[in-house]
Amino acid sequence: MADCTHDCSTCGENCGERTEEFDPRAKANPHSNVRKVIAVMSGKGGVGKSLCTASLAAAVQKAGGRAAVLDADITGPSIPKAFGVHERAMGDDEGIYPALTSTGIKLMSLNLLVENESDPVVWRGALIAGTVKQFWTDVQWGEVDCLFVDMPPGTGDVPLTVFQSLPVDGIIVVTSPQELVSMIVEKAVKMAEMMNVPILGLIEKAIWRRSPRPTLSPFWPDCP
Repeated sequence: MADCTHDCSTCGENCGERTEEFDPRAKANPHSNVRKVIAVMSGKGGVGKSLCTASLAAAVQKAGGRAAVLDADITGPSIPKAFGVHERAMGDDEGIYPALTSTGIKLMSLNLLVENESDPVVWRGALIAGTVKQFWTDVQWGEVDCLFVDMPPGTGDVPLTVFQSLPVDGIIVVTSPQELVSMIVEKAVKMAEMMNVPILGLIEKAIWRRSPRPTLSPFWPDCP
């Protein structure tokens, strides 16, 4: 450890000489003022987390708030597609500018940085987790009332990075009514409890079946 300067505000060491409480969370970009951070997670893939995240952000924006979405699903980003946003994000020496939807919701996703939306992200866990952290530290979010984090499936590197690096105020759990899904989702709930993050609510994706048309067609199959 280097010689102590006794300036705890610029030091990351949690030593005995510290005179103020140690906060391991990453600092947001100086041009960001985010009031609430809500993570949308499940633990299970394919249950509709991105759709729920987009809908929640749209509801906040419609109610007069200022919403934003941080797409933490680095290897399977779908938030820009959900909002119909395809242009690449821009930046300058002070950070990256989030993209804007037609209604003013701010977005940051890896799909806004790659050359082609369909290019695969073949990265190891540490690089993926570091990118999510940079979406918090390097993006100029500006004035945001509620930032929703679209989490990837599982309880690995990225969820751990989000909980440890971002000031998460709570999580919303997305699930569907199958026994296998509920078991996996329970793991995500227990992870949130281990990280002392409150659970704000649960969204259950309903299973439904479309009524067949009088004339059956291979282009109009029944939903499973």
